Amino acid sequence: MALSTIDPKTALVVIDMQKGITSLPTAHPMDDIISNNSSLTNAFRAHKRPVILVNVTGRASGRTERTLSSSAKRPGDWAELIPELNEETDDIKVTKKTWGAFHNTSLDDRLKELGVTQVVISGVATSAGVESTARAAHEHGYNVTLATDAMTDLSSAAHDNSVNIIFPKLGETGTTQEIIELLNKS
Repeated sequence: MALSTIDPKTALVVIDMQKGITSLPTAHPMDDIISNNSSLTNAFRAHKRPVILVNVTGRASGRTERTLSSSAKRPGDWAELIPELNEETDDIKVTKKTWGAFHNTSLDDRLKELGVTQVVISGVATSAGVESTARAAHEHGYNVTLATDAMTDLSSAAHDNSVNIIFPKLGETGTTQEIIELLNKS
C-alpha cells in the first residue's frame, strides 16, 4: 500500500546507521542512504516528533549456515552512530544485540510512554535489522511506514524481496520526500 498518512504520534526509527555497518559494500550508494536518513531525522526533529537511533553491538547466539567470521576484529568505533545523523540529546538511543530493535530492548516501552501509534523505519540492512524491526512493530500493533530510499542491504535481491514482497504485508512504503511532505502537512 502506498503511503497514505502520518499519524499525529509518529516516531522515526533509524536502524544501524553506524560506522561499522555503513562502511560495508551495499546494493545502493551509501551516500544517498545517509543523506536520506539525515533528511528524515532533521524533519522529524523540526516537527518535534521522536527520533529513535538504533545501533547493534552483537548478534544472536545459535548456529547459522552463514555468519561473520568470529576472528574478524571490529574497530573500536564500529558501533558508533554516523555523525550525519546529528544525534541530539532528545533523541532516544536503543542498543540491540540481535537483528530486531524490539527484542530485549526498551523500544516498545519508550514508544508506548510517548503514545506513539506509527513508526517510520529506515536504515541498514533492509532484509535484516529493518525487516525484523518492521515485523515486530507490526506485531506490536503500530502502523508501520518504511522509507524505501533510506535503506539498503548487502544484497540487491534481499533488498528487493523485502521492499516488494514483505513490506507491503507489514505496512506502507514511501520515499523520504513523500514522508517529509506528509509530515509537513500533518
